[in-house]
Amino acid sequence: MALRLLTTAASETGNFRSTNQDAAFTAPWGAAVADGVGGGPSGDLASATLVHRLVAGGMRITDGEDLAVRVRLANWDLSAQVRRNPELQGMATTFTGLVVTTGGDLLLAHIGDSRAYRLRHAQLERQTRDDSYVQALVDRGLLSAQAAASHPRRNIITASLRGGEADTVTVASCETLVGDRWMLCSDGVSDYLDDEEIGMALLSHRTPEEAAEALVAQALAFGSRDNVTAVVCDVAEGAADAAAPPQFHGSARELFQEDLDLTAS
Repeated sequence: MALRLLTTAASETGNFRSTNQDAAFTAPWGAAVADGVGGGPSGDLASATLVHRLVAGGMRITDGEDLAVRVRLANWDLSAQVRRNPELQGMATTFTGLVVTTGGDLLLAHIGDSRAYRLRHAQLERQTRDDSYVQALVDRGLLSAQAAASHPRRNIITASLRGGEADTVTVASCETLVGDRWMLCSDGVSDYLDDEEIGMALLSHRTPEEAAEALVAQALAFGSRDNVTAVVCDVAEGAADAAAPPQFHGSARELFQEDLDLTAS
């Protein structure tokens, strides 16, 4: 069965940051969020570079290996930026994305601590595992999930995309139903809203636009000290429109807005 995504995103710099280091794109064939790694140089450039290079390849992704290659090519653009300007050494970004393949499968790609959640039949399930210091403590039984949510070192991540040959994104095929609602977000949302609050926002708003805006507004109201980005995707029946232009958000909207070649294979 042919599938498409009804997608939108909301992204705000927030009240405690001077720049938005979150980048996102939305299209009928896919969506993603990338969050520049704090503490490194030019996180906004890293996230925007990755998102734009990924989208420039167009919508023709055949399988998980094809998506992994597409992300790897986008990651190489980060190293190209560093070669042009050594002062950018160390810039990095997280990445979480959904893609509908040419065969109608839904793929989820992930690295870092940006997250993906799926709402199905009013039940919210987190679909990604954080690559983070506190998640490693939770996995080893040294920290509870409740304590991890407020741990002072919860923002230390253990994997990201930084242009290195060893950078590896996890790609999984997702069992999918028409009517599923997905939410991808930066940690400016997930660090401040728990699963119940996220689930209620996704469930109580009819359109993806309303849900994304509500999540960002709620995270800011709850005192988020980070950039705040939420991408909401509804799975619908029917082929994705290849001619529909992708929409960019956050740093990806502010940087690299020259025309993209969407005809590349």
